[in-house]
Amino acid sequence: MPHEVRGVVARAKGQPVSTETVLVPDPGPGEALVRVQACGVCHTDVHYREGGINDDFPFLLGHEAAGVVESVGDDVTDVTPGDFVVLNWRAVCGLCRACRKGKPWYCFDTHNAVQRMTLADGTELSPALGIGAFVEKTLVASGQCTKVDPAAPATAAGLLGCGVMAGFGAAVNTGAVGRGDSIAVIGCGGVGSAAVAGARVAGATTIIAVDVDERKLEWARRFGATDTVHAGQEDVVERVRELTGGFGADVVVEAVGRPETYEQAFYARDLAGTVVLVGVPTPELTVTLPMIDLFGRGGALKSSWYGDCLPSRDFPLLIDLYRQGRFDLDGFVSETIALDDVEEAFAKMHRGDVLRSVVVL
Repeated sequence: MPHEVRGVVARAKGQPVSTETVLVPDPGPGEALVRVQACGVCHTDVHYREGGINDDFPFLLGHEAAGVVESVGDDVTDVTPGDFVVLNWRAVCGLCRACRKGKPWYCFDTHNAVQRMTLADGTELSPALGIGAFVEKTLVASGQCTKVDPAAPATAAGLLGCGVMAGFGAAVNTGAVGRGDSIAVIGCGGVGSAAVAGARVAGATTIIAVDVDERKLEWARRFGATDTVHAGQEDVVERVRELTGGFGADVVVEAVGRPETYEQAFYARDLAGTVVLVGVPTPELTVTLPMIDLFGRGGALKSSWYGDCLPSRDFPLLIDLYRQGRFDLDGFVSETIALDDVEEAFAKMHRGDVLRSVVVL
């Protein structure tokens, strides 16, 4: 029998979201029903509302969540009712060519729940990133549930479901920043600040935060930035080089997704250094670079999907670091809100007033 719950729905492109009745099926084979406890408000949810992902309206928004498994379908063995879990949007298949090569974080056949959640009139909903977690209960594939230590509050743990993991992983997994390295992070919202925090955990000794907003530079300092560069007042490339002995940073994380900031990242790295693109560009944007510079500077130009994370490995690790006091997940939570406050949270995020608003259910 379907579960009747409240959820945040985007019905049409560019229109304000609404809180509506959502019908959630009991879990079928390979599925899990999760009672959501907290869900972060992420830029990706705005992209869905604005039609920037696809036009499969109406959307059930929310994806950066933690909660408790309420029930599971047939053949589910990886989680059981009562487990405290963080939801992830890349449930690996274990069978594709990436998984068979031992690189499941690149899985090419990730999956979601088969059954659809609906509005009260039967209209099928498209869950954001295959999750849809601005809702009291959601239905996901069991592989989208990662069991973690329940000692961590849901408001903090849920942030691993998207932005924090993306930033941390961009620096540590994709960029492979390590002890004694230098790193510059361009764009210090939630994702960029997580990259700063990850670099600190990994032992980087020079951590340079770059942004045009002094508030975001202050956030980055709290998470471990050793130096800051105000991109609206200083030449980013020259300043990063000055702070790294004239060479440039070993790793530069671009967390904006703009051609001009990507070019800064390219030239702000050391010879044979690494650029990591984790900021999500819009489809029309292009970058033009001289081929001689691509050849002559060497190194690596990488993009980072979800921080190249493996949830089963990385989520419990980051929760352990949090419980040890080495990774400040609580610092990303600017405010806690109710379901009815999501639209205003989008406005605050657009203004740069918050790192994360977190819906508590």
